[in-house]
Amino acid sequence: MTGYAIPDIPRLYTALAEWVSCMAMVLLLVPKPPLKKLIPISLAYLVLLVLFMELTAHVVLWLWPLCMLAAFLSMTLFIFLCARITYYRSIYYGVLAFSAAEFMASLAWQIIHYGYMDSGRMNNWIEALVLLLVYGGVILLEYRLFARHGAISRQWNISRGDWFTALFIALIVFACSNLKFITDGAVPAPPYSREIASARTLMDVAGVAMLYAHYVSCCSNAMERELELVQQALQAQYQQYMQARESIDAIHMKYHDMKHQIQYLRSEPDPQKRNAFLDRIEDEIQRFELQNKTGHPVLDTILTGKSMFCHKHGITMTTVADGKLLEFMEVMDICNIFGNALDNAIESVLAIGDPEKRLIHVTVSQVNAFVMIRIENYYEGPLQTDGADYLSTKQDRKNHGYGIKSIKYTAERYDGAVYIQTGNNWFDLKVLIPTQTKSGNG
Repeated sequence: MTGYAIPDIPRLYTALAEWVSCMAMVLLLVPKPPLKKLIPISLAYLVLLVLFMELTAHVVLWLWPLCMLAAFLSMTLFIFLCARITYYRSIYYGVLAFSAAEFMASLAWQIIHYGYMDSGRMNNWIEALVLLLVYGGVILLEYRLFARHGAISRQWNISRGDWFTALFIALIVFACSNLKFITDGAVPAPPYSREIASARTLMDVAGVAMLYAHYVSCCSNAMERELELVQQALQAQYQQYMQARESIDAIHMKYHDMKHQIQYLRSEPDPQKRNAFLDRIEDEIQRFELQNKTGHPVLDTILTGKSMFCHKHGITMTTVADGKLLEFMEVMDICNIFGNALDNAIESVLAIGDPEKRLIHVTVSQVNAFVMIRIENYYEGPLQTDGADYLSTKQDRKNHGYGIKSIKYTAERYDGAVYIQTGNNWFDLKVLIPTQTKSGNG
């Protein structure tokens, strides 16, 4: 080999790069992590990672790939434990973190040796500064690029094909970047030339670029599928509204028919037939009384339809709503928010055995400059989550669980926001929308 020879990357540099890259992925997946738990776990992992790297610094060549595999698996496990995501997602983000770490360590070590030739020694403080700038710069760039799709990536169900493709790309890039040059049929051991170091760094950055392109492609596909499912949920709620309106119109017709029925009762001499007829009329009157008068015909129809369902299934639904506050909203948006929220609440309380605990509260009120839509329901048992999102209780989660997402999309059209709180067995969904908004931003 000719030219200036560069020693192999110090194991400490590799350990720090892998740890920093893992932390970036965890923060990407969990924007507001519980720091009291994350800090001690991450520091303990850093210590173990440094010890592992130092203890395996001089292993024989055939054991070295196994050591790197162990390091990758430890990164995957760390992301799995801290981000609380599925196994497949942990592998995928572990691949991204590992590839970024390889690039960071290679780039930093190359810059450090470009700063001085074989005649001198770099100051430790300068070396630390270079590490800080390179690692910090790469991670900041990586985080900003990946964070553009952070919301959809946290909701995207990574398939086997997705993570297998990412794993294959990372494996090929890792093998090529560490092969260096073939000389006489043998793999040369460090030190190696600056040209080889440059080729290694370029190969690593190419791998990161390919993985990012794959990530963006997967996120785009997931976004298209999610928008399609949200649109389906929106159409379904609108259809429910139309069906409810037809049912309520039928009730109104029944109400007017009662006049003729009362005349028939006056002429019926058989008391048993008369009492049976009265019972039937009483039930129809009770269903008519379930109608909600909020001041907004669309909201009245939705709440009445849900009230009738709740009455039939032993659910107590109370409503305090000023429907006039929703006059600026489009019909389908009102159907979407209330239909999905009430469907989720009804699904939750139907799982409760005690009818007295099947409780749903609906409120529509003005809070300062906002319209607040609040739907609360009692629940039993733990709520299942994946990161920041609540999972559907249906078995087919791939095509369900889009109710809350659809509500969020609708609220954002009006510059609003959705907040969810849980505690004391109550699920509290709040939708805040500015009152000054005249129409959606579609």
